[in-house]
Amino acid sequence: MKNLVKKITGLAAVIPLAVGLTLSTAWAETLKIALAETPSDEMAAFFVALDRAKKNGLDYEWTAFADEELAIQAVLSGQMNIGFGTPYAAMQRSKAPLRIIFQLSKLKFFPVTTKKYEKLEDLDGQPIMLHSRGGGTDSIANVIEERTGIKLGDRSYVPGSANRVVAMMAGQAEATILDLSNKNKIMAEASDKFNVLPMFDVDASDEALFANLDWIKENEDQVNILVKALASVWQDMTKDPTIISRETDPNGPIGQLPAEILAELDGFYKDAVEGGLYDANGGGRKAAKADMEWYTAAGQLEGDPATLNIEDFWYLAPLDAAAK
Repeated sequence: MKNLVKKITGLAAVIPLAVGLTLSTAWAETLKIALAETPSDEMAAFFVALDRAKKNGLDYEWTAFADEELAIQAVLSGQMNIGFGTPYAAMQRSKAPLRIIFQLSKLKFFPVTTKKYEKLEDLDGQPIMLHSRGGGTDSIANVIEERTGIKLGDRSYVPGSANRVVAMMAGQAEATILDLSNKNKIMAEASDKFNVLPMFDVDASDEALFANLDWIKENEDQVNILVKALASVWQDMTKDPTIISRETDPNGPIGQLPAEILAELDGFYKDAVEGGLYDANGGGRKAAKADMEWYTAAGQLEGDPATLNIEDFWYLAPLDAAAK
């Protein structure tokens, strides 16, 4: 696995874009977090939450994996403790009791195409570029097929919305699915070349934090500190999106991003909050029910969503504790 991931063991002060470490020794083992991609503006709120958790004694490190599948496998193997993703298929098929503990963001994505396409049905048989196999954009593509009755063509995978924008601008693809920020970016730069196709509303989880239930119960103090910090940030940015740029550590992984990206943080989080990308309460039961419906339709869960037990997929005690 080590040859498949960007594994860093140095201190954050030495290599700020690799691993974040704290100096606390409250626990014998450091909390190991598996990111599904390298730090970006979309992760700024998460790193603000990590800084808040650090102040409350949480010792952690993070590793940026190439995609969600590798992050899921790292948690399944025990290499990492907590991962980014929505591993519903793995939850149902694996013997490991994976559980989601916090919804980081909803599936607010947008089909962007060249001008030759005007509606979702026009994509019948056409190739499409997505983020990762089995990830959020893959599930969106599955549900587009299910709801419109079409069959998309070949699927290619390019992790990162920003990278898919580059590919679209270079003419390497004619259809993709982008997040809010990069949808706005490509349309601001080239609205004469691209369309945003009308899309149905989605409230299911795009990114979530998950871990092995046995590990969660053995480390509830750590998990509760992290979830409480996340909930506080999500609630604060719902009221004032500029809290993210103001609390971003200039010496941390987000603070080291290019100045032009940092200059857009306020705009990104304002648009994201107004667009409903975040649930101020971390998703919880509402998100879990929406996920049962979405990921069943997407083909990543089997069974009737009305009869699926959300506690087989979510562990709600940390969120309940944070709400108190």
